[in-house]
Amino acid sequence: MCEPVVITGIGMLTSVGETAESTWQAVQRGKSGVRSIEGLRGIPNDLLIGAPVDIDVPNAGQLKVIALAQQAARAAIEDAALDWSRVDRDRFACAISGHMGDTAGIAEIIGYGSKPEGEVPAWHQWLPNTACSEVAIEHGLYGPRSCHSTACASGLIDILSAVRRIRDGQCDLALAGSAETINPLFAAGFRQLRVLAKHQDPIQACRPFDRDRSGFVMGEGSAMFVLERLGHALARGARIYAELSAGAMLGEAHHVTSMSQNSDPLRYLITETLRRADMEPSEIGYINAHGTGTRQNDLVETRGIRAALGHAASDILVGANKSSIGHLVNAAGSVELALTVLSLRDGFAPPTLNLYNPDPECDLDCVPLVGRVHRAQSALKLSCAFGGHLVCMAVRRWTGIHSKSDYSDQLPSKAA
Repeated sequence: MCEPVVITGIGMLTSVGETAESTWQAVQRGKSGVRSIEGLRGIPNDLLIGAPVDIDVPNAGQLKVIALAQQAARAAIEDAALDWSRVDRDRFACAISGHMGDTAGIAEIIGYGSKPEGEVPAWHQWLPNTACSEVAIEHGLYGPRSCHSTACASGLIDILSAVRRIRDGQCDLALAGSAETINPLFAAGFRQLRVLAKHQDPIQACRPFDRDRSGFVMGEGSAMFVLERLGHALARGARIYAELSAGAMLGEAHHVTSMSQNSDPLRYLITETLRRADMEPSEIGYINAHGTGTRQNDLVETRGIRAALGHAASDILVGANKSSIGHLVNAAGSVELALTVLSLRDGFAPPTLNLYNPDPECDLDCVPLVGRVHRAQSALKLSCAFGGHLVCMAVRRWTGIHSKSDYSDQLPSKAA
């Protein structure tokens, strides 16, 4: 039996918080970071709604997505309280998802557009693995390095990749996660696909599982984790958030941008994840859904969850954070996994915003409008990406020695 892999550090920043804890508090209270965005090149000023992160990029000309990844990584390492003098950096892996390159810089190089401001050459930050490399170099991580570009499943796939590197003995620790910013090319593509939400009030635009849902809004942010082999974490006295019990991924051979309406691939994915985690459906107390707010995704997810979990699905709370922080695309899986882990830690299920008129076909308890106390011991995180990438991660709340999972009796204000 493989030694468990645990989470000992979390770093996160989003449109509603500059840290993991401030983001978590904001999401619990139902705060939204969604607003109208102006000045995005090639996009009419009145047609894009998103959830951007306000951050001062420290290096002139550096891509914002790299700065976000670096900030979250530093926070995760600090949270893990690593003593570098006792860490073997040769056995410290790095798995950070891909991102868009410096398209503005390349446009200038080949003679299109104006010269972008700043000093960092475009070719230094063009490759999609640049953030992964920069973070690994900054912290001197010489273990296995991986970088996946699998659309909305990227963040969760890289975390799963890091878990597998630890379990197969290639390393003892890993820094894993992803970051995302709103890129004009992505925005234009999503508009062309007609999957972006529209509403007179930007905050109400994204409406997962609601009868009146019309799509998602793009978001920005990053989440990074320090993952460790349990024995390594205990030996150094690390505080532990949760155990990453098992994960599974598969390819849905149906269509590039749509999902199989019978939900068979998603059903199989969830069932296989539970089998690998040695969990029964009744053990799952919370599911963090992909929950985009598109007509198709929410219905297919509901069907897949019900088909996999049977009667137990009626007793599970299902959350959709994209209504609060937007769809972070490459970083969606890692940020939403971080929120899932904090939900287990504190025994609280955050709300799905704008769920005023639940779709009767999406007949799960999706925690509409107001979060609630819910002391789940185990949870699932789902990611369903364009290209047919489906991923599921099973997480157990850590209650053993050095646990960070102490329930608080104090509810967030406005959450009860």
